[in-house]
Amino acid sequence: MISVILGSQWGDEAKGKLTDLYAANADLVVRFQGGNNAGHTIVVGDETFKLRLLPSGVVQGRDVVLGNGMVIDPSILMEELGELTARSVPVGNISISDRAHVILPYHRQEDAILEELKGALKAGTTGKGIGPCYADKVSRIGIRFADLIDPQAFKEKLDTAYAIKEALFSSLGHDMTVSKQEIVREYSEYARILAPYVTDTSYLITSYHQQGKRILLEGAQGTHLDIDHGIYPYNTSSNTICGGACTGAGIPPHSIGRVLGIVKAYTTRVGTGPVPTELHDAQGRHLADKGHEFGTVTGRPRRCGWLDLMLVSYAHRLNHFDGIFVTKLDVLCGLEAVKVCVGYEHNGESLATFPSNMRVLSEVTPVYTEFPGWDFDCATIVAGGFDALPDAAKDYLKFIENELDIPLYGFSIGPKRSETITFRDIF
Repeated sequence: MISVILGSQWGDEAKGKLTDLYAANADLVVRFQGGNNAGHTIVVGDETFKLRLLPSGVVQGRDVVLGNGMVIDPSILMEELGELTARSVPVGNISISDRAHVILPYHRQEDAILEELKGALKAGTTGKGIGPCYADKVSRIGIRFADLIDPQAFKEKLDTAYAIKEALFSSLGHDMTVSKQEIVREYSEYARILAPYVTDTSYLITSYHQQGKRILLEGAQGTHLDIDHGIYPYNTSSNTICGGACTGAGIPPHSIGRVLGIVKAYTTRVGTGPVPTELHDAQGRHLADKGHEFGTVTGRPRRCGWLDLMLVSYAHRLNHFDGIFVTKLDVLCGLEAVKVCVGYEHNGESLATFPSNMRVLSEVTPVYTEFPGWDFDCATIVAGGFDALPDAAKDYLKFIENELDIPLYGFSIGPKRSETITFRDIF
């Protein structure tokens, strides 16, 4: 069976934590899109792991795949593998898609140049070269891992791509910061080390599936960072939704058995663009401070606001969640009241659907339902589960489940594996 775990908001919903949890029952864990611009934080006992490229299941010792939908910086991958090895983590079998694209030094330089030129349309990119690498993929001048490990193909493709980048940068008043010879020298070493991991991962995944094994697919960012359906242009450069899992892993849609949507108990995002429920007051500071809302990769503070069910409902329409999992419920402890956005109004009229126009989205007035606040001791909830929650917290979870009309698969009250209460498995 193949199951998919997706973020229903802007990412940072604790997908990595849930992937790590459910990976205990998986045979293979696959990441299908994104690059090292996204991070997953996993807490195991007293240890914290911050992953950028490797699927979260690697901490469980599962077999893992870096899918064809990813763009991979070999230097970061080598660093991540080294960190896990140094901490005696059994990394299992790692497979890299021969069709995944390679991030090169000029992609990072291009990222910085273009972001500066965009002005008000800046997406708040991490500067890791993700967007330019995906752009080269679409422009058909990208270099894939199949090319990287073939010295002749790598040189031929690099000659073409480098000449194009050199002309582009020159027209914008910039010189290339890394020579072609330096790239060949550095990346030939990456190719030598990583070649044994490179394979046709679509074939591999299909083989596992045909043997009846359990396969878990994880996305790197939330639904609303999707290049087609997200908050464009303040989003990422790949398809983060369930359809992207098919193209990014090389599997047919009918093979997916279950889709789990991760819903943070409030709303956060890193970067620019409209956030209708964003809070700029003491309540917003409470969410940021108690939730430790800083980006795993960038360290940038996240913008915080009330849970936005217009946002999540739209994500459900795109992904058709079979279940939802609410995370970080503990962060709402200590507030006098908790609000949930259940609709938008614009110019005095209710909106029936989530707007694509960013000006409209920036002008909407959220319609809220309010709940009394609550407090609880996490240890009590770990021991007693849902029944041990205060009535107000129970009502909050039931409201989310009923409003979305999606079964609740569980909730979490902290970063540790033990602080996660599950009702259903996803396999």
